[in-house]
Amino acid sequence: MLYWLTALSDGGDFFNLFRYITFRTGGAFLTALTFGFIFGLPLINVLRKRQGKGQPIRTDGPEGHFIKAGTPTMGGLLIVGALLTSTLLWARLDNPFIWIVLFVTMAFGTIGFADDYAKVSKQHHDGVPGKVRLALGFVIAGIAAYWAAAYHPEALQYQLALPVFKNTLINLGFFFVPFAMIVIVGAANAVNLTDGLDGLAIMPVMIAASALGVIAYVVGRTDFTEYLDVHYVEGTGEIMIFVAGLVGGGLGFLWYNAPPAAVFMGDTGSLALGGALGAIAVATKHEIVLAIVGGLFVVEALSVIIQVLYFKRTGKRVFLMAPIHHHYEKRGWSEPQIVIRFWIIALILAMIGLATLKVR
Repeated sequence: MLYWLTALSDGGDFFNLFRYITFRTGGAFLTALTFGFIFGLPLINVLRKRQGKGQPIRTDGPEGHFIKAGTPTMGGLLIVGALLTSTLLWARLDNPFIWIVLFVTMAFGTIGFADDYAKVSKQHHDGVPGKVRLALGFVIAGIAAYWAAAYHPEALQYQLALPVFKNTLINLGFFFVPFAMIVIVGAANAVNLTDGLDGLAIMPVMIAASALGVIAYVVGRTDFTEYLDVHYVEGTGEIMIFVAGLVGGGLGFLWYNAPPAAVFMGDTGSLALGGALGAIAVATKHEIVLAIVGGLFVVEALSVIIQVLYFKRTGKRVFLMAPIHHHYEKRGWSEPQIVIRFWIIALILAMIGLATLKVR
C-alpha cells in the first residue's frame, strides 16, 4: 500500500525510497515485529481466558508434556496477523504472487483455526477430521497452483525446474498442478507435524522462509538471474516483503513461545506457515529446493510415514515415538537440546539450498 507514495516522488526525495524492495522489506520486518510485541501479551490473555484449560495434551505423548497442560493455543493468530498487516502495508498490491501466497496462508490458517477451535471446545485432541482437512487443503493448493502457473513466463509454465542442472526443464504438462498441490499440502502438514516442542517449528520456518525469500528476490531480478544462471520469474521479488513480515511476526511469537511456552501456535500457525513455504516454492519455480531448505520438515514427516507403515506391516516400531523429535525425547534428550540442535540442522540445510543458486 505504501508503494503508492512513489506517485508523490520526483525521483530524488524520501518518497522514492518506497520504490525499493529492500527498503520495504525492512519496513515490513519492523512492522511485523512491532505488531508481535504490542499484541502478543493481550492476545495470550484473551486466549487463556476464552480457552480455559488450553490445548488438550495427548495422554499417549511424552510424560514431560503433562506439565504444559493449560497452555493456550491458536498463537498462530499473532504470526498471521503480523505478516498480513505488514504485507498489505508494504508490498505492491498489484503483484499477483503476493496475493497467491497470502491466499494460501490465510486459507490454510483458517483450516488450522477450525481444527484448534474444535480441539479446545471439545477438550480432545481430535479436531476437524483428517480427510476433511486434507481435501480442503488440496482444493486451496489446486487453486494456488493454477493461479501461479498463469503468471509464470510462457517458457516455464507447467515446467519443473531442477537445481544445479539449470538448463534442464521437465515438462509436467497437466501434472504440474497436482505436483504443486502435493508440494503445498505436503509442506503445510510437514510443518504441522514438526510443531511439537516449544519453539521447535517457528525458527526452522523462519530460516526456510528467509532462504526462499532470498531466492524469490534473486529470481525476480534479471541481472541476478543472468549472473547466477537461474530462471527469471518477473514479480517474485515482492515475495521477500511477505517473508520479512513472516520473520518479524515469527520473532514476535517466539518471544512468548520460547521454553516454557506461554502460548502454542497450534494448527492455526503451523498449517498457515507450512502452506506459505509451499506457495513461495511454487511461485518461484523452486519446488525441489524447498525439500532441501525445509529438509527438517521432510525428515519429521518421513519419520511418521515410516513409523506407521512399518508398524502396520510388522507390529513393531522403528522409532520410540514419532515424529522423530519425540523419539529423542524418549531417549532422554532435554527439550532445549532437541530444539536448538534441530535449529542448527535447519540452518545448515538452508545454506545448502541457497548454495544451489551458484552451482553451475
